[in-house]
Amino acid sequence: MTIINDQIYIDKILKGDTNAYAFLVEKYKGMVFSLALKMVRSSEEAEEISQDAFIKAYKNLSTFKGASKFSTWLYKIAYRTCLDNLKKNKEKYHTDTIDEITINKIQSTDSILEGIERKERAHIIRHCLQSLPEEERLVLWMFYFEELSLKEITEVTDMSQTNVKVKLHRARKRLLSIIEQKVAPEFIDHYGRK
Repeated sequence: MTIINDQIYIDKILKGDTNAYAFLVEKYKGMVFSLALKMVRSSEEAEEISQDAFIKAYKNLSTFKGASKFSTWLYKIAYRTCLDNLKKNKEKYHTDTIDEITINKIQSTDSILEGIERKERAHIIRHCLQSLPEEERLVLWMFYFEELSLKEITEVTDMSQTNVKVKLHRARKRLLSIIEQKVAPEFIDHYGRK
């Protein structure tokens, strides 16, 4: 139904009804803004990027052929707009490298997180996501928070499905390492050593 609704509005726009675009903007503005915010970490810049992405999508709407969902096509435009912004402002953004971790550390992190409320867990994970290298953070975000399929992620990023799987695997491991580094000391301080 969503795909059909999107196509109805796309057809209206292509026939000259520019007001119909407001429906698509309203429907997808949260998704686009969320992606931009995750990538650039500044709400002002994310707002500008979102506007740029919607303008680019509007100007190129005639190239949308329906091979994928409109949301995937728009997500790809937003992703590319974010990458352009990051390249243009490279010195503003940097990520720290994180050492690889072992299975034992993953298991101990899992047991630490079991003691934390579900809501706190989501907040902690979102906070720790910011420490991941950009591509890994985005792949995790698209897969778990935006619930894009591997196929959709490959369409958005132009990475191979194998590369997306590798990045997801590495990102999960790094995220658990970050959680262990950031959460374990706080958890121990809060609940005391046994």
